[in-house]
Amino acid sequence: MSADVVRKAFRATEEGFISVVSSQWSLRPQLAAVGSCCLVGVVCSGTLYVANLGDSRAILGRLVKGTGEVLAMQLSAEHNASYEEVRRELQASHPDDPHIVVLRHNVWRVKGIIQITRSIGDVYLKKPEFNREPLHSKFRLQETFRRPLLSSDPAITVHQIQPTDKFIIFASDGLWEHLSNQEAVDMVQRSPRNGIARRLVKAAMQEAAKKREMRYSDIKKIDRGVRRHFHDDITVIVVFFDSNATATAAWSRPTVSLRGGGVPIPSNTLAPLTPFSVTTELNSSY
Repeated sequence: MSADVVRKAFRATEEGFISVVSSQWSLRPQLAAVGSCCLVGVVCSGTLYVANLGDSRAILGRLVKGTGEVLAMQLSAEHNASYEEVRRELQASHPDDPHIVVLRHNVWRVKGIIQITRSIGDVYLKKPEFNREPLHSKFRLQETFRRPLLSSDPAITVHQIQPTDKFIIFASDGLWEHLSNQEAVDMVQRSPRNGIARRLVKAAMQEAAKKREMRYSDIKKIDRGVRRHFHDDITVIVVFFDSNATATAAWSRPTVSLRGGGVPIPSNTLAPLTPFSVTTELNSSY
């Protein structure tokens, strides 16, 4: 396992999606305007690999031995035009385009269209051959471009798991719009493990409701397609690390459990990865 393996997996995913867009171009040209952030975590032999495209976030909860506090440590880099360093990166890679990032309604966007600067898909902003008919005019850029406006190259962090590393929260930006890194870590630390992802989603939705002077029960009644106007999609996965470094030899393989999200994991797909017990909690709201 290595960062290069993770990068190749992202590349294969992007190429696979482009292949689908190309094969369906005449029948479903709107696929060229479909895209997604992508956040991946891989635990192998005591090493955690975090790879990210877009503005999802991976937050580690690390125990401070002296105080007993669990502090938030961000392990992912965000690719959102709202960050000045991200805008500088775009401007440096497109020196001939003074309008590569545009401020509209107090929001920075690539070409005034999209906030994220790296993604899977969105090929109409990466390959000019998909920025034309039969794609609907509401998606098409008026001007042509010579190089991709968005990237599919992930930012990768390699982290050696320590005995003080308690858990990691993987979540889409819908969570982080309403909870800070430390607020999310505090909630995980003080709550029972079972159902913690669901509680994080609920906490974010409660904050979204409060900002609109609504009750949580009211926002839950809104159809999912309409609810986007009140809060962004929220997907949360919490992974717990139970380290027993002094008894590593006693472990033949990690135990992995996945709850929520309706995603079963056949036991024969689990390989020995690390001397940690890994428990996963998943929940999402749209």
